[in-house]
Amino acid sequence: MGLKFGLRYASLGRFGQGPAAVELAQAAEEAGFESIWTVEHVVVPKAYTSRYPYSEDGRMGAVEDFPIADPLIWMAYVASATTTIKLGTAILIVPQRNPVVTAKSLATLDDMAGGNRVLLGIGVGWLEEEFAAIGVPFADRGPRTDDYVAAMRALWSQDCATHEGPFVSFRDVYCRPKPAGGHIPIIVGGDTKAAARRAGRLGDGYFPARGNPVELYDEMRRAAEAAGRDPEAIEISAAAPADPDGLTALAAAGVGRVMVPVNGAAGLPPLVRTPEEVLEYGKRVIERYA
Repeated sequence: MGLKFGLRYASLGRFGQGPAAVELAQAAEEAGFESIWTVEHVVVPKAYTSRYPYSEDGRMGAVEDFPIADPLIWMAYVASATTTIKLGTAILIVPQRNPVVTAKSLATLDDMAGGNRVLLGIGVGWLEEEFAAIGVPFADRGPRTDDYVAAMRALWSQDCATHEGPFVSFRDVYCRPKPAGGHIPIIVGGDTKAAARRAGRLGDGYFPARGNPVELYDEMRRAAEAAGRDPEAIEISAAAPADPDGLTALAAAGVGRVMVPVNGAAGLPPLVRTPEEVLEYGKRVIERYA
């Protein structure tokens, strides 16, 4: 079938600790997982009123005061103990970060990890109180994200980079090292039409966090065509079904990567919980469907 498999929520809970993170990543690599994925919240204000989009009551639940490792530091740590598995963010809240510094960090990580190993999953964020704590405006996070993506791509691809945008500008700057091929794939995350359209306009991939929303895949494809892009070149990632028999339907919908949860704190039941179960999943599922 040719599906790729990613291990998601890998940086939460006990796997946020160094030795456990390495054990998990090495097991995932051995099991045949193509990629391993982190999550991000810099802070979670205790009294937030913003609505969490993935629960009925609008709250994050257990993950509100859960240890959430910095994704790029976690990825760098496990990169040094693995050789082939790709390292992804699902997602990095791009408008909260300085794009020049972030581009440098990601390029350095990819270069030091051997090249072609970093996958940048991005989102615009939903937690307004977190933006306030960081000191970044919330209302313009959509266009800010688009501009930051363009700026990072300029730094990665141009020998001496220039970018003039509404939120960040620079002229004739060197940013070394470069990622392999001057490119880091950008996967747009989100379960909204706006996210699907952003993936169509500028993404290398699209990842709605829940289910198999065919209507959002179609929205992404229409946006890609409107932007003069090939929608088939935009790789779709989707949540792995509990029953592996459901993988056939995902592949038929155009999904190229399925994301397997290893922690339930974010609201999805884990399909694997330990490195041993990761290895067993590889034998039972990945060998059959990859």
